[in-house]
Amino acid sequence: MGAPPADGPTDGPTNGDAAMEALYPFLYADSSDLSAVLEQVRASTVAKAEEILQLRRVICERDGARLAECAQRAAGRFLAGARLFAFGNGGSATDAQQLATLFMDPGSGVPALPAFGLANDTAVVTALCNDIGVDVVFSRQLAAFGGRDDIAVGLSTSGNSPNLLRAFDEASRRGMLTIGLAGYDGGKMAELDSIDYLFVAPSTSIHRIQEAQTTIYQVFWELTIAALVSDAGADADPDPEPEEVSHVPRHTR
Repeated sequence: MGAPPADGPTDGPTNGDAAMEALYPFLYADSSDLSAVLEQVRASTVAKAEEILQLRRVICERDGARLAECAQRAAGRFLAGARLFAFGNGGSATDAQQLATLFMDPGSGVPALPAFGLANDTAVVTALCNDIGVDVVFSRQLAAFGGRDDIAVGLSTSGNSPNLLRAFDEASRRGMLTIGLAGYDGGKMAELDSIDYLFVAPSTSIHRIQEAQTTIYQVFWELTIAALVSDAGADADPDPEPEEVSHVPRHTR
């Protein structure tokens, strides 16, 4: 696999026309044969779907057991009052925000869980970038807000983002459960001792990597919630009073 760039504000080329033509050359061909163009569009869509399905199968076979173990550990931390901090750059920041939102509205009768997207607070992010530098934008927040029982989840397509590497080191020093999602061959994230669980989408396509990472964190969320519900049910009074509620924590520290 080629060496990926560090994640930036966007994941694609800056020349929009060139990028679109590279992805969909048949749309730019000098042809008036609509049927042929539609067939090429169909074939391209099917090929991309097959590619992501195969990538998801590879990840499931290789990392399924580890993902279940990771979710079980995360559930145990939530039951002890943990908070989850998710972070990433560009499109990965959006995925981090989505992951945090899933835990804040988990459904299944589970109360909202404390989860935060570290790229969400514009004032904090811009202050750190302006006063110190972008490399500390996540690590400084973890140093300020994180505790040893908490959970840190970082997402990167390249695995090389310096601000993620520093954030994982800071989270590990504080005793947090650290979870990384990367693409390509894991990049520099694969070299860290500070990541407890690293899940790599082995692809050179940023589009396929991000699609696979969405699947990984969705499954992680589902397994974590299932473990919380199971543990709550095991500990519940078999004939509870109407006012009693699940012991799954609502609070933040």
